[in-house]
Amino acid sequence: MNIHFIVVGQKMPGWVQTGYAEYAKRLPKACTLKLVELPMATRGKSGSVAQYKAEEAKRILSAVPKGAKLIVLDEKGQELTTVQFSQKLDDWLGSGQDVALIVGGPDGLDSSLIQQAEWKWGLSKLTLPHPLVRVMVAEQIYRAWSVLQNHPYHRE
Repeated sequence: MNIHFIVVGQKMPGWVQTGYAEYAKRLPKACTLKLVELPMATRGKSGSVAQYKAEEAKRILSAVPKGAKLIVLDEKGQELTTVQFSQKLDDWLGSGQDVALIVGGPDGLDSSLIQQAEWKWGLSKLTLPHPLVRVMVAEQIYRAWSVLQNHPYHRE
């Protein structure tokens, strides 16, 4: 199974790339994490937030592999414990279907994209910066994998 981590935004600081890569490389081929960076919609004086989000939604949907489960990160999404998330990952692995895990741009995701999602994941009730989210998601996927493998990385 591949997890396509589709994010709006490019040019992250070096620490983000290093942190993300560290956790992504720890995952086995049976659960690969592939980063897909998409450019933000160009902001200007004549555009609106709704237009930017709609444009980014089109880019996101074009990057989602055919047949992949669509999962969005959303501030109103379901928050899980590590063990609960590992069960979610186990379900994804068992389905044999790729997953497209989506992070929107600075204005969030278009409502049409949120409505299409099979699941809405909330990392926290706090507002988190996009660079940190990339590292956190990669780490949480690795942590969930380690729980499934009874690896000592995660401790209760």
